[in-house]
Amino acid sequence: MLPLPSQFRLPDLTSITAPVFELRQNVHAAQANICSEAWLSSVNVFNEAKRRRFLSCRFDNYAAMAFPDADKAHLETCINFFFWAFSFDDLSDEGDLQSMPDHHQASVNITLGVFKAPLSAPSPKFAYAAMLHDLWRRLNATATPGACARFAQATENWCNSQVWQCANRADHQTPSVADFITMRRYSIGGAMVEAMIEYAYEINLPDHVFDDPIIRAMSDATTDIMTWPNDICSFNKEQADGDYQNLVYCVMVEHKLNLQDAIDRVVQMLRDRIVDYVELKKCVPSFGPDIDSELLRYLRYLENYVQGTVVWYYSPRYFRDLDLSNLHDLVVPVYKCAPTARHMHEARAQSAN
Repeated sequence: MLPLPSQFRLPDLTSITAPVFELRQNVHAAQANICSEAWLSSVNVFNEAKRRRFLSCRFDNYAAMAFPDADKAHLETCINFFFWAFSFDDLSDEGDLQSMPDHHQASVNITLGVFKAPLSAPSPKFAYAAMLHDLWRRLNATATPGACARFAQATENWCNSQVWQCANRADHQTPSVADFITMRRYSIGGAMVEAMIEYAYEINLPDHVFDDPIIRAMSDATTDIMTWPNDICSFNKEQADGDYQNLVYCVMVEHKLNLQDAIDRVVQMLRDRIVDYVELKKCVPSFGPDIDSELLRYLRYLENYVQGTVVWYYSPRYFRDLDLSNLHDLVVPVYKCAPTARHMHEARAQSAN
Protein backbone atom coordinates (compact mmCIF):
# COMPACT_ATOMS: atom_id res chain seq x y z
CA MET A 1 0.00 0.00 0.00
CA LEU A 2 1.43 3.38 -1.02
CA PRO A 3 1.46 6.20 1.55
CA LEU A 4 -1.44 8.63 1.37
CA PRO A 5 -1.68 12.29 2.46
CA SER A 6 -4.18 13.65 4.96
CA GLN A 7 -6.26 15.31 2.21
CA PHE A 8 -6.50 15.95 -1.52
CA ARG A 9 -8.10 18.54 -3.78
CA LEU A 10 -10.73 17.68 -6.33
CA PRO A 11 -11.94 19.92 -9.18
CA ASP A 12 -15.60 20.04 -10.13
CA LEU A 13 -15.81 17.07 -12.49
CA THR A 14 -19.41 17.88 -13.38
CA SER A 15 -18.31 21.20 -14.89
CA ILE A 16 -15.73 19.39 -17.01
CA THR A 17 -18.33 17.08 -18.56
CA ALA A 18 -21.25 19.56 -18.66
CA PRO A 19 -20.33 21.41 -21.88
CA VAL A 20 -20.79 18.19 -23.87
CA PHE A 21 -23.20 16.13 -21.76
CA GLU A 22 -26.58 17.66 -20.84
CA LEU A 23 -28.16 17.21 -17.42
CA ARG A 24 -31.93 16.73 -17.27
CA GLN A 25 -34.43 15.39 -14.71
CA ASN A 26 -37.29 12.89 -14.84
CA VAL A 27 -40.55 14.09 -13.28
CA HIS A 28 -41.73 10.53 -12.45
CA ALA A 29 -38.89 9.61 -10.09
CA ALA A 30 -40.74 10.02 -6.78
CA GLN A 31 -43.68 7.84 -7.86
CA ALA A 32 -41.49 5.20 -9.47
CA ASN A 33 -39.29 5.02 -6.40
CA ILE A 34 -42.20 4.09 -4.13
CA CYS A 35 -42.74 0.94 -6.18
CA SER A 36 -39.03 0.24 -6.44
CA GLU A 37 -38.39 0.48 -2.70
CA ALA A 38 -41.28 -1.94 -2.12
CA TRP A 39 -39.66 -4.28 -4.65
CA LEU A 40 -36.31 -4.04 -2.84
CA SER A 41 -37.97 -4.89 0.46
CA SER A 42 -39.67 -7.90 -1.09
CA VAL A 43 -36.40 -9.54 -2.20
CA ASN A 44 -34.95 -9.32 1.31
CA VAL A 45 -31.25 -8.74 0.55
CA PHE A 46 -30.71 -6.33 3.47
CA ASN A 47 -31.65 -6.06 7.10
CA GLU A 48 -33.39 -2.79 7.96
CA ALA A 49 -30.24 -0.90 9.01
CA LYS A 50 -28.35 -1.87 5.85
CA ARG A 51 -31.41 -1.10 3.73
CA ARG A 52 -31.61 2.45 5.11
CA ARG A 53 -27.91 2.96 4.54
CA PHE A 54 -28.17 1.61 0.99
CA LEU A 55 -31.15 3.82 0.12
CA SER A 56 -29.39 6.91 1.50
CA CYS A 57 -27.38 6.83 -1.73
CA ARG A 58 -30.56 8.05 -3.49
CA PHE A 59 -30.60 5.78 -6.48
CA ASP A 60 -33.95 7.36 -7.36
CA ASN A 61 -32.17 10.68 -7.90
CA TYR A 62 -29.57 8.89 -9.99
CA ALA A 63 -32.24 7.27 -12.17
CA ALA A 64 -34.05 10.60 -12.56
CA MET A 65 -30.90 12.16 -14.02
CA ALA A 66 -29.81 9.08 -15.96
CA PHE A 67 -33.18 8.39 -17.66
CA PRO A 68 -34.84 11.84 -17.86
CA ASP A 69 -37.54 10.98 -20.42
CA ALA A 70 -38.45 7.43 -19.35
CA ASP A 71 -42.09 6.89 -18.45
CA LYS A 72 -42.97 5.78 -14.91
CA ALA A 73 -43.10 2.05 -15.65
CA HIS A 74 -39.75 1.99 -17.45
CA LEU A 75 -38.17 4.26 -14.83
CA GLU A 76 -39.26 1.90 -12.08
CA THR A 77 -37.40 -0.92 -13.82
CA CYS A 78 -34.35 1.32 -14.18
CA ILE A 79 -34.34 2.05 -10.44
CA ASN A 80 -34.70 -1.68 -9.78
CA PHE A 81 -31.74 -2.24 -12.07
CA PHE A 82 -29.66 0.14 -9.95
CA PHE A 83 -30.79 -1.63 -6.77
CA TRP A 84 -29.72 -5.00 -8.16
CA ALA A 85 -26.44 -3.86 -9.77
CA PHE A 86 -25.16 -1.81 -6.83
CA SER A 87 -26.14 -4.33 -4.16
CA PHE A 88 -24.57 -7.21 -6.10
CA ASP A 89 -21.48 -5.12 -6.88
CA ASP A 90 -21.06 -4.28 -3.20
CA LEU A 91 -20.77 -8.00 -2.43
CA SER A 92 -17.43 -8.08 -4.24
CA ASP A 93 -16.31 -4.51 -3.51
CA GLU A 94 -16.88 -4.34 0.22
CA GLY A 95 -19.00 -7.29 1.31
CA ASP A 96 -18.59 -10.94 2.16
CA LEU A 97 -17.06 -11.82 -1.22
CA GLN A 98 -14.52 -8.97 -1.45
CA SER A 99 -11.47 -11.26 -1.47
CA MET A 100 -13.07 -14.63 -2.19
CA PRO A 101 -13.03 -15.11 -5.99
CA ASP A 102 -14.12 -18.76 -5.83
CA HIS A 103 -17.18 -17.94 -3.74
CA HIS A 104 -17.94 -14.93 -5.90
CA GLN A 105 -17.69 -17.07 -9.05
CA ALA A 106 -20.25 -19.45 -7.55
CA SER A 107 -22.67 -16.56 -6.94
CA VAL A 108 -22.06 -15.34 -10.50
CA ASN A 109 -22.79 -18.78 -11.95
CA ILE A 110 -26.11 -18.97 -10.11
CA THR A 111 -27.06 -15.45 -11.17
CA LEU A 112 -26.17 -15.86 -14.84
CA GLY A 113 -28.29 -19.01 -14.92
CA VAL A 114 -31.24 -16.64 -15.24
CA PHE A 115 -30.37 -16.10 -18.90
CA LYS A 116 -30.37 -19.83 -19.65
CA ALA A 117 -33.70 -20.58 -18.02
CA PRO A 118 -37.08 -20.01 -19.70
CA LEU A 119 -38.78 -16.72 -18.85
CA SER A 120 -41.57 -18.75 -17.28
CA ALA A 121 -39.17 -20.49 -14.88
CA PRO A 122 -39.78 -19.91 -11.14
CA SER A 123 -37.75 -17.22 -9.44
CA PRO A 124 -34.37 -18.46 -8.13
CA LYS A 125 -33.87 -18.79 -4.37
CA PHE A 126 -30.61 -16.79 -4.41
CA ALA A 127 -31.85 -13.24 -3.82
CA TYR A 128 -29.58 -11.48 -6.32
CA ALA A 129 -30.48 -14.01 -9.02
CA ALA A 130 -34.15 -13.45 -8.17
CA MET A 131 -33.71 -9.72 -8.68
CA LEU A 132 -32.09 -10.27 -12.07
CA HIS A 133 -34.80 -12.77 -12.99
CA ASP A 134 -37.46 -10.11 -12.50
CA LEU A 135 -35.45 -7.50 -14.42
CA TRP A 136 -34.91 -9.95 -17.28
CA ARG A 137 -38.64 -10.60 -17.60
CA ARG A 138 -39.34 -6.85 -17.65
CA LEU A 139 -36.75 -6.21 -20.34
CA ASN A 140 -38.07 -9.00 -22.54
CA ALA A 141 -41.59 -7.57 -22.31
CA THR A 142 -40.80 -4.39 -24.30
CA ALA A 143 -37.17 -4.27 -25.44
CA THR A 144 -35.99 -5.50 -28.83
CA PRO A 145 -34.37 -8.95 -29.08
CA GLY A 146 -31.10 -7.19 -29.90
CA ALA A 147 -31.27 -5.05 -26.77
CA CYS A 148 -32.01 -8.12 -24.65
CA ALA A 149 -29.10 -10.03 -26.17
CA ARG A 150 -26.79 -7.08 -25.55
CA PHE A 151 -27.95 -6.84 -21.94
CA ALA A 152 -27.37 -10.55 -21.32
CA GLN A 153 -23.87 -10.48 -22.85
CA ALA A 154 -22.99 -7.26 -21.01
CA THR A 155 -24.17 -8.71 -17.70
CA GLU A 156 -22.02 -11.80 -18.19
CA ASN A 157 -19.00 -9.62 -18.97
CA TRP A 158 -19.75 -7.42 -15.96
CA CYS A 159 -20.02 -10.39 -13.61
CA ASN A 160 -16.80 -11.92 -14.92
CA SER A 161 -14.97 -8.62 -14.50
CA GLN A 162 -16.10 -8.51 -10.88
CA VAL A 163 -14.52 -11.92 -10.34
CA TRP A 164 -11.33 -10.63 -12.02
CA GLN A 165 -11.17 -7.68 -9.64
CA CYS A 166 -11.94 -9.95 -6.70
CA ALA A 167 -9.00 -12.19 -7.71
CA ASN A 168 -6.72 -9.14 -7.98
CA ARG A 169 -7.66 -8.15 -4.44
CA ALA A 170 -7.01 -11.65 -3.16
CA ASP A 171 -3.62 -11.83 -4.92
CA HIS A 172 -2.65 -8.24 -4.12
CA GLN A 173 -2.27 -7.46 -7.83
CA THR A 174 -2.24 -3.93 -9.27
CA PRO A 175 -2.94 -4.09 -13.02
CA SER A 176 -1.25 -1.83 -15.54
CA VAL A 177 -3.18 1.33 -16.37
CA ALA A 178 -3.96 0.05 -19.88
CA ASP A 179 -5.20 -3.33 -18.65
CA PHE A 180 -7.24 -1.73 -15.90
CA ILE A 181 -8.95 0.72 -18.27
CA THR A 182 -9.94 -2.13 -20.59
CA MET A 183 -11.37 -4.31 -17.82
CA ARG A 184 -12.93 -1.32 -16.08
CA ARG A 185 -15.20 -0.79 -19.08
CA TYR A 186 -16.73 -4.13 -18.20
CA SER A 187 -16.75 -3.73 -14.41
CA ILE A 188 -18.50 -0.34 -14.55
CA GLY A 189 -21.29 -2.01 -16.53
CA GLY A 190 -21.18 0.44 -19.44
CA ALA A 191 -22.69 -1.96 -21.96
CA MET A 192 -25.41 -2.93 -19.47
CA VAL A 193 -26.55 0.68 -19.08
CA GLU A 194 -26.48 1.15 -22.84
CA ALA A 195 -28.92 -1.75 -23.14
CA MET A 196 -31.00 -0.22 -20.35
CA ILE A 197 -31.18 2.99 -22.39
CA GLU A 198 -32.50 0.96 -25.30
CA TYR A 199 -35.10 -0.53 -22.95
CA ALA A 200 -36.06 2.71 -21.21
CA TYR A 201 -36.91 4.52 -24.44
CA GLU A 202 -37.82 1.51 -26.59
CA ILE A 203 -34.96 2.33 -28.95
CA ASN A 204 -35.08 0.23 -32.10
CA LEU A 205 -31.73 0.08 -33.86
CA PRO A 206 -30.42 -2.80 -36.00
CA ASP A 207 -27.51 -4.78 -34.59
CA HIS A 208 -25.08 -3.64 -37.28
CA VAL A 209 -25.24 -0.06 -35.98
CA PHE A 210 -23.72 -1.14 -32.66
CA ASP A 211 -21.01 -3.06 -34.54
CA ASP A 212 -19.89 0.03 -36.48
CA PRO A 213 -16.30 1.00 -35.52
CA ILE A 214 -17.22 4.64 -34.82
CA ILE A 215 -20.20 3.72 -32.66
CA ARG A 216 -18.07 1.19 -30.77
CA ALA A 217 -15.36 3.81 -30.23
CA MET A 218 -17.98 6.27 -28.98
CA SER A 219 -19.24 3.62 -26.58
CA ASP A 220 -15.72 3.16 -25.18
CA ALA A 221 -15.36 6.93 -24.83
CA THR A 222 -18.65 7.50 -22.99
CA THR A 223 -17.92 4.53 -20.74
CA ASP A 224 -14.50 5.98 -19.87
CA ILE A 225 -15.98 9.44 -19.31
CA MET A 226 -18.46 8.14 -16.72
CA THR A 227 -16.00 5.61 -15.26
CA TRP A 228 -12.92 7.72 -14.55
CA PRO A 229 -14.86 10.24 -12.39
CA ASN A 230 -16.18 7.24 -10.47
CA ASP A 231 -12.64 6.06 -9.72
CA ILE A 232 -11.67 9.57 -8.64
CA CYS A 233 -14.71 10.05 -6.40
CA SER A 234 -14.77 6.51 -5.01
CA PHE A 235 -11.02 6.17 -4.35
CA ASN A 236 -11.30 7.54 -0.82
CA LYS A 237 -14.11 5.17 0.17
CA GLU A 238 -12.44 2.19 -1.46
CA GLN A 239 -9.00 2.67 0.07
CA ALA A 240 -10.65 2.98 3.48
CA ASP A 241 -12.22 -0.42 2.77
CA GLY A 242 -8.82 -1.86 1.85
CA ASP A 243 -9.70 -1.93 -1.86
CA TYR A 244 -7.10 -0.59 -4.33
CA GLN A 245 -8.65 -1.82 -7.57
CA ASN A 246 -8.98 1.75 -8.79
CA LEU A 247 -7.60 3.73 -11.73
CA VAL A 248 -6.15 6.41 -9.45
CA TYR A 249 -4.13 3.82 -7.54
CA CYS A 250 -2.98 2.12 -10.76
CA VAL A 251 -1.71 5.50 -11.99
CA MET A 252 0.06 6.09 -8.67
CA VAL A 253 1.86 2.75 -8.94
CA GLU A 254 2.69 2.79 -12.65
CA HIS A 255 3.85 6.41 -12.83
CA LYS A 256 5.25 6.62 -9.28
CA LEU A 257 3.04 9.57 -8.37
CA ASN A 258 1.61 10.80 -5.11
CA LEU A 259 -2.15 10.85 -4.68
CA GLN A 260 -2.73 14.46 -5.73
CA ASP A 261 -0.58 14.17 -8.85
CA ALA A 262 -2.33 10.91 -9.78
CA ILE A 263 -5.75 12.53 -9.40
CA ASP A 264 -4.63 15.49 -11.50
CA ARG A 265 -3.39 13.12 -14.19
CA VAL A 266 -6.67 11.19 -14.30
CA VAL A 267 -8.60 14.48 -14.48
CA GLN A 268 -6.52 15.48 -17.50
CA MET A 269 -7.15 12.05 -19.02
CA LEU A 270 -10.87 12.78 -18.58
CA ARG A 271 -10.57 16.14 -20.36
CA ASP A 272 -8.72 14.48 -23.24
CA ARG A 273 -11.31 11.70 -23.47
CA ILE A 274 -14.13 14.22 -23.82
CA VAL A 275 -12.27 15.74 -26.76
CA ASP A 276 -12.02 12.24 -28.26
CA TYR A 277 -15.79 11.82 -27.95
CA VAL A 278 -16.52 15.18 -29.60
CA GLU A 279 -14.27 14.29 -32.53
CA LEU A 280 -15.82 10.84 -32.89
CA LYS A 281 -19.30 12.33 -32.91
CA LYS A 282 -18.36 14.37 -35.96
CA CYS A 283 -17.57 11.12 -37.79
CA VAL A 284 -20.82 9.23 -37.15
CA PRO A 285 -21.74 7.58 -40.47
CA SER A 286 -25.18 7.68 -42.05
CA PHE A 287 -27.25 4.50 -41.92
CA GLY A 288 -30.25 5.97 -43.71
CA PRO A 289 -32.79 8.61 -42.57
CA ASP A 290 -34.90 6.42 -40.27
CA ILE A 291 -31.95 4.79 -38.54
CA ASP A 292 -30.08 8.10 -38.30
CA SER A 293 -32.92 9.78 -36.39
CA GLU A 294 -33.19 6.83 -33.99
CA LEU A 295 -29.43 6.80 -33.49
CA LEU A 296 -29.41 10.50 -32.66
CA ARG A 297 -32.12 9.84 -30.08
CA TYR A 298 -30.06 7.03 -28.57
CA LEU A 299 -26.88 9.12 -28.42
CA ARG A 300 -28.73 12.05 -26.83
CA TYR A 301 -30.05 9.78 -24.09
CA LEU A 302 -26.61 8.21 -23.64
CA GLU A 303 -25.17 11.69 -23.11
CA ASN A 304 -27.90 12.42 -20.53
CA TYR A 305 -26.92 9.20 -18.76
CA VAL A 306 -23.25 10.17 -18.64
CA GLN A 307 -23.87 13.56 -17.06
CA GLY A 308 -26.45 12.24 -14.63
CA THR A 309 -23.93 9.65 -13.53
CA VAL A 310 -21.11 12.14 -12.95
CA VAL A 311 -23.41 14.44 -10.97
CA TRP A 312 -24.64 11.54 -8.83
CA TYR A 313 -21.09 10.61 -7.85
CA TYR A 314 -21.13 13.63 -5.55
CA SER A 315 -23.30 11.80 -3.06
CA PRO A 316 -23.02 10.36 0.47
CA ARG A 317 -22.00 7.04 -1.09
CA TYR A 318 -18.54 8.49 -1.78
CA PHE A 319 -18.33 11.65 0.34
CA ARG A 320 -19.01 11.29 4.05
CA ASP A 321 -20.36 14.34 5.87
CA LEU A 322 -18.76 16.72 3.36
CA ASP A 323 -20.39 19.97 2.27
CA LEU A 324 -20.99 19.51 -1.45
CA SER A 325 -22.77 22.82 -2.03
CA ASN A 326 -19.66 24.19 -3.76
CA LEU A 327 -17.74 21.64 -5.82
CA HIS A 328 -15.06 24.06 -6.99
CA ASP A 329 -11.65 22.94 -5.71
CA LEU A 330 -13.14 20.62 -3.12
CA VAL A 331 -10.81 19.69 -0.25
CA VAL A 332 -11.39 16.06 0.72
CA PRO A 333 -9.96 14.52 3.90
CA VAL A 334 -8.47 11.08 3.32
CA TYR A 335 -10.41 8.53 5.35
CA LYS A 336 -8.50 6.27 7.67
CA CYS A 337 -8.39 2.66 6.62
CA ALA A 338 -10.68 0.64 8.87
CA PRO A 339 -8.73 -1.84 11.04
CA THR A 340 -10.48 -4.83 9.51
CA ALA A 341 -9.84 -3.53 6.00
CA ARG A 342 -6.17 -2.85 6.78
CA HIS A 343 -5.81 -6.34 8.25
CA MET A 344 -7.35 -7.89 5.15
CA HIS A 345 -5.08 -5.89 2.86
CA GLU A 346 -1.94 -6.78 4.80
CA ALA A 347 -2.95 -10.45 4.91
CA ARG A 348 -3.42 -10.46 1.14
CA ALA A 349 -0.02 -8.80 0.69
CA GLN A 350 1.70 -11.41 2.87
CA SER A 351 0.01 -14.31 1.07
CA ALA A 352 1.03 -12.84 -2.31
CA ASN A 353 4.65 -12.72 -1.16
